[in-house]
Amino acid sequence: MGDIHGRADLLELMLELIDAHIGGTGSTDPKLVFVGDYVDHGPDSAGVLARMRELTADFPENVACLMGNHERMMLDFLSDPALRGPRWLREGGAATLESFRIRTDDLTPMAEAEDWKAAATRLAQALGEDARDWLISRPLSWHSGNLWAVHAGADPARGMEDQTPRVLLWGHPEFESAMRGDDAWVAHGHVELDTPVFADGRISLDTAAWSTGKLTAIAIRPDGSHAFLQT
Repeated sequence: MGDIHGRADLLELMLELIDAHIGGTGSTDPKLVFVGDYVDHGPDSAGVLARMRELTADFPENVACLMGNHERMMLDFLSDPALRGPRWLREGGAATLESFRIRTDDLTPMAEAEDWKAAATRLAQALGEDARDWLISRPLSWHSGNLWAVHAGADPARGMEDQTPRVLLWGHPEFESAMRGDDAWVAHGHVELDTPVFADGRISLDTAAWSTGKLTAIAIRPDGSHAFLQT
């Protein structure tokens, strides 16, 4: 599933579509993989995080939630509020704070370090230690056979086992233009597109759900046949 970005409403719709697809195809032991970016931009990041944690707790063998760059920015803000906070808010973090009922009126470019620290303290309290530990422990990749799921992309010149965290979270300049030298297919989000892509070893799933209302997932069977699902 592609980037959710605080759209808890679309997440629930997509889970219903997935259930219907599984029932209609008679699939057994399905794996549900989220490529990250659960928070920011949309109105209910708090709700999305709660649902993600619930799914991984209820179905630990069947649900994988990867880390996205927006989760990384959120964690960096909690660790160093004054330094990391301004960028995170520019990238949609204000919506996340507000979903936890933390006002952002005072967090302007001229805000004092103590203002950023106070906001981070309130967020840490609202999240709770368990949720923060859950975020920190999110993996950067998932794979089955030659299918890999990551958040942002991969360096086409390196094997999938040899990717750096920065590339997996933020992407690589040649990911969309250079062909891989192996048979790996890489499913990812991060790059907003009008329509999803399944071509040349890349499966692009970010259709800007937070602004378009179009959350995208892809169902892939072991033989490589696939179907896109969209809200």
